[in-house]
Amino acid sequence: MGVLQDSIASLEESTTGIMEAAGKLPEEAVRWKPTPEVWSIHEILCHVDEAIPYWAEEIERVVAKPGVEWGRNHQSEARLAAVAAASQRKTSDVLASIQKGSQKTVAVLRKLKDEDLNIESPSRNPRFATKPMSFVLDHLVVTHLRNHFGQIKRNLEQLSAANPQSAPLQK
Repeated sequence: MGVLQDSIASLEESTTGIMEAAGKLPEEAVRWKPTPEVWSIHEILCHVDEAIPYWAEEIERVVAKPGVEWGRNHQSEARLAAVAAASQRKTSDVLASIQKGSQKTVAVLRKLKDEDLNIESPSRNPRFATKPMSFVLDHLVVTHLRNHFGQIKRNLEQLSAANPQSAPLQK
């Protein structure tokens, strides 16, 4: 398997895990926050829904026009708005959108060749400087999604610990 195929497999595995974990939870569990500073599962889902397709589009854009700046910083309006608007969205709608976004991301990746990942361009975020698209794919898509899946699992563990007498965390 090539880099792209491995990345697609990882992306699909993480998306499936997220969908299965969050899809069987009651709404109160999805919206529970471990602390005021930590995102709820619902907020994580809203972030994933916005972030993963964004980074796939950035890869696609740079491959089409090498040398163009890519990326954003943590103060990006779209990034912040996705989480800020979480309370206005239904979890089922967010999960459906994540599924569509994952499919769109896979479609973008399937159009690429492994050598496209060697294309380097400067980032708008000075922390990253100039990076190849393999960095964007691995760090900002695959690992990013895997880390958020881990964050969802941690939230569930913390919820279980906070409510040991409660019924199973399933619909």
